[in-house]
Amino acid sequence: MTRFVHLTDLHISHPDANDPKDRGTSRDALKRVVGIINAMDPQPEFVIASGDLTNLGDTASYGLVRDLLTPLKAPLVMAMGNHDRRDGFRAVFGGDEGDAPYFHDKVLGGLHVITLDTKVPERVAGAICDAQFSFLNEALQRHSDLPKLIVMHHPPRVDDSGLPWGTIDLASTERLAGALKGHQIAGILSGHIHINQIHHWHGIPICINSGLDYTIDLLERRDLRLLEGTTMAICEHRTSGLTVSFVPLSPAQEDLGTIDRARLLAFT
Repeated sequence: MTRFVHLTDLHISHPDANDPKDRGTSRDALKRVVGIINAMDPQPEFVIASGDLTNLGDTASYGLVRDLLTPLKAPLVMAMGNHDRRDGFRAVFGGDEGDAPYFHDKVLGGLHVITLDTKVPERVAGAICDAQFSFLNEALQRHSDLPKLIVMHHPPRVDDSGLPWGTIDLASTERLAGALKGHQIAGILSGHIHINQIHHWHGIPICINSGLDYTIDLLERRDLRLLEGTTMAICEHRTSGLTVSFVPLSPAQEDLGTIDRARLLAFT
């Protein structure tokens, strides 16, 4: 079994960034979640942060992301979201200069993790460019014995009637489905829409969680109502497939009591 944590939509802003939407809560949430992950026993084999690492994409905010994530014990995989700026990210975390998409792959915990960059400058919606499809096709041939875990900020489009800004575009969705067909795909990890949601798309589970900034009122069907609420996901991959458990982090839940382990094991 491979156990890992999925974070998304950190939306960190440095206090000096003059972000009008900064409430300070995202910084507190990230600091708290790093402590929670570090206290997990056993430790997760890695942590995914699937985009919108910052809210404005400025260098100072990425420096703060780096500082807040430095204590994390587990290996970290990061992706770009629509709020991110590649130049600001690279100024802090290194890599190629300029605005080229940030995509990469790595073997972690018995999974081949393939990270794509769905950001389209000046747009809320996402897409996957030709260069990334070439990379993806090559990456899918590597480590053929290992299941593939795809990380991408915008999920594929699974509902033609859904809001188009909430996903990658239809052309990218159809092309991605073709590229992944016939490969052992453990799942796709995404964010962007601030909802805890699981899709089954061409037999592939898509895991989205609401992230560390806010969540969406699912009972409001007309407008987009933002609510207090943050989440991380604990994911476990077995030979039988992917299990995802959403962990609510805020608002704080009332403690109703504890059943000790001895009594719990005695239940039949």
